[in-house]
Amino acid sequence: MENAVHASDAGGRVANRPVPTTPGISLPLALVLGRLLRPQRHLYALAVWLEATPWAYRAFTAVEKAVKGKLFGCRMCAQCALPSTAYACPMSCPKELRNGPCGGVAANGDCEVYPGLRCVWLVAYERAAAAGRTADLRRLQRPIDQREWGLSSWVNYWQNRDAGLWNGDTSFAPAPPIEPR
Repeated sequence: MENAVHASDAGGRVANRPVPTTPGISLPLALVLGRLLRPQRHLYALAVWLEATPWAYRAFTAVEKAVKGKLFGCRMCAQCALPSTAYACPMSCPKELRNGPCGGVAANGDCEVYPGLRCVWLVAYERAAAAGRTADLRRLQRPIDQREWGLSSWVNYWQNRDAGLWNGDTSFAPAPPIEPR
């Protein structure tokens, strides 16, 4: 895909503005990483210790930012939606839309703000469809709490602060298939 911006390239493209990003790893590998990082007793204890130790929290958050930025184009919103968007970060959307694409997506799938780059939501749909996980994309995301920017989403996740981040209702009717043009 010649018009893709991969997560490792997105950071320096436009100062601190989001750029539609294609994840740097496959969905199956991302799902394995997601399983390894699921909340567990020892990760909860680590998260509590990190928050009680400011220098360690800053170092951990810097590593998280580097890793997730390179792999997913993460912008450190601290309210991670990656598991429900096929590990395509919706915050890399120039409009920072968390619940699907805007009305300006071109017929060929290009981003309205950055023509020539694929809409991050179409990347998410294509990845989810390939893995049979499109129901995840129909979950509604709550608005971002702007006070959380720059904090660790892993620490929040391990302490179950992500509960309620999106609705759990997957009973919607299946989305109609997208016909290629």
